[in-house]
Amino acid sequence: MNETKFTTYELKSFIIDAIHELGFYEPTDIQKRIIPAVLKGESVIGQSQTGTGKTHAYLLPLIHSIDPSKEHVQVVITAPTRELANQIFKEAQTILKNASPEEEIKAKLYIGGTDKQKSIQKLKNQPHLVVGTPGRIADLIHEQALNVYKATSLVIDEADLMLDMGFLEDVDRIGSQMPEQLQMLVFSATIPEKLKPFLKKYMDNPKYAHVEPKRITAENIQHILVPSKQRDKLKLLHEMVTNVQPYLGIIFANTKTTVDEIASFLQEKGMKVGVLHGGLTPRERKKVMKQIDDLEFTYIVASDLAARGIDIKGVSHVINYELPSDLDFYVHRVGRTARAGSSGIAMTIYELADEDALIQIEKMGVVFENKTIVHGEWRDADDRLKRQRRKKAPNEIEEKAKRLVRKPKAVKPGYKKKMTREMDKIKRQERRKSKRNGK
Repeated sequence: MNETKFTTYELKSFIIDAIHELGFYEPTDIQKRIIPAVLKGESVIGQSQTGTGKTHAYLLPLIHSIDPSKEHVQVVITAPTRELANQIFKEAQTILKNASPEEEIKAKLYIGGTDKQKSIQKLKNQPHLVVGTPGRIADLIHEQALNVYKATSLVIDEADLMLDMGFLEDVDRIGSQMPEQLQMLVFSATIPEKLKPFLKKYMDNPKYAHVEPKRITAENIQHILVPSKQRDKLKLLHEMVTNVQPYLGIIFANTKTTVDEIASFLQEKGMKVGVLHGGLTPRERKKVMKQIDDLEFTYIVASDLAARGIDIKGVSHVINYELPSDLDFYVHRVGRTARAGSSGIAMTIYELADEDALIQIEKMGVVFENKTIVHGEWRDADDRLKRQRRKKAPNEIEEKAKRLVRKPKAVKPGYKKKMTREMDKIKRQERRKSKRNGK
């Protein structure tokens, strides 16, 4: 067994055993910054994209810090979705299973869609580690079933998504019941302005760890642009999905109404597609996640909030039916594919109105290929930037006018107005020439 570099943190032996089983050798950038700070009891704001190892950056040191002889809640971890909370809980269980009987740490998962009364009954014995969604944890505290007044650490994972989904009030209800000297660990892909007052309320001079991704998206993602060109988008989408062979594909749309519309259209065409959006009941979500795990679908149609924070394995293709209104979500969407070193394809249907958004995404470092589909065949499409190059003509006219109209050596009152008039005259002449030449 290769010696892992995690031994430098002097974590408990059962945690090191778990690290070996997980196959971790060297800490990621975010882990190198977060683990020592958490072990010192510092509060931390960790800003990084998904797939950087942030979950283990806080789980490993927090589990190390738990004293199993003290039978009260010591660590609370909140996540915005049930699926993400469940994933964090499973990761915690993987680490905890190696503990000896005297080191045993009790961990519990509390999420919506489960029997609250059953959870309350079982809370006669308080867990050491709590993982769950803010609403359910806050409810259990309100019912005086879960006692967090001695807990020393609170984790807020995917904080920007918590803000978007309106869960910060629940997190506040949890934090207000915890000790004043609280270690708070906040992880977020972005730090929106609206999140800052909340952070200031609970965090006094926190350590800030911002890990810039080496690339904004994985290198092995092929980014393809497909112009809609006034075509029926649903028909275009159907033609696209029937002419690629995904292992598993996710089609993203911005609203649950559009998600349902796409899913219904594809189902009418005989395709078996899964649906993930905020309008599903807990039972429906659970059923869809099981069907995904059982490989019952070739495509899943999803909204951003429903799919973010869910680790769906084997996604080979991502299709953006429309660009997200928050362009950071482009990165989250395409990040569903090309995970763990595999390759992936991200396709985006775009309209002329999307030009500014596409330019912004390109500034993030994304390089697009232009493709179109004609009668079921993929072909190279014209470079969409041709239009932009044509728009440069007015700038060339501007430059020519400036060259031809010089500032007079002897400056007289009103000379600027006279120069402007002369330049306008030249620009009009040049534009007429351009029209005659058919430019």
